[in-house]
Amino acid sequence: MSFEEVVQFAAKQGVTQLELFKGHINPAAPREENLKKLAYLKKHGVTAYSIGVSGTSMDKEKNRQLFECAKLFGMKVIVIEPKDQAQWDMLEELVQEYDIKLAVHNHGTGTVYGNPATVKHVLAERDERIGVCMDIGWVTAAGFDANEVFINYGDRVFDMHMKDKRLDGEDAKGRPLDTHIGLGNSNYLQLFESIRESDWSGVMAIETDSPDFQNDPTEFVARAKVFFEKHFPGSH
Repeated sequence: MSFEEVVQFAAKQGVTQLELFKGHINPAAPREENLKKLAYLKKHGVTAYSIGVSGTSMDKEKNRQLFECAKLFGMKVIVIEPKDQAQWDMLEELVQEYDIKLAVHNHGTGTVYGNPATVKHVLAERDERIGVCMDIGWVTAAGFDANEVFINYGDRVFDMHMKDKRLDGEDAKGRPLDTHIGLGNSNYLQLFESIRESDWSGVMAIETDSPDFQNDPTEFVARAKVFFEKHFPGSH
C-alpha cells in the first residue's frame, strides 16, 4: 500500500498506531513532504509511533536523518537490525543525543540477531534506551519460546511484532508458514500472561510475511484484533 492507502486502511480497521517503513515515510525526504504526511496522519486519527525495520550504516549523518524523522513525527522508538555490529557505538551516541529509543529486531536462524543471546549481549553493553523489537513469529521459527524470551529480556522489550508461524510447513522461500495469529506455534497464551504480570505497555504491531495476507490484509488484521481483544479486553 502507499502511505495514503495504509493510513486509510488503518483508520477503517480502527487501528490508531502504525509502525511505518521507508516505503511510507522517507527519512531523507524534504521536511515539507513529511510535514504533509504528519498532517495526513492527524486528519485520520492515526499516529506513526515507530519506523522500521529501518536500515542503518556507518554513516552517522545518514543515520541522523532517521532520528530527525522520528523526532518530527513524535515517534517513541526506531526499529533497526544493523548487519554490522560496529554501528552500535555511533547509534548509541544518537540515542543519547535525541533521547529516542532504538529497538533491535530479530529475523530467523542465520540472521545477525536470530539468537536472543546475541541480542542480550548487545543490550548488556548499551544505554538502557537501546532495547528489543521482539518479532514473535521469527522467535518461534528460530526454535525459541516467545514467552521465555520475553521474560529473559526483562524491561528492554520496547516493541513487538505480532506474528505467528507454523513449523510444520514452509513457504516458497523455505520459511516457516505464516498463519493467522493464534493458529501457529507461537506461545501466545503464556506470553500474554507474562505481559499482564509485567504491566508491559508497549505496542504490538500486527505484521505478516505472507504475500497472500499482504495482498488482502482485511481478514488477517480483523482476526488479529479479535484474538488480541479476547485476551486483553478493554485494551486498544
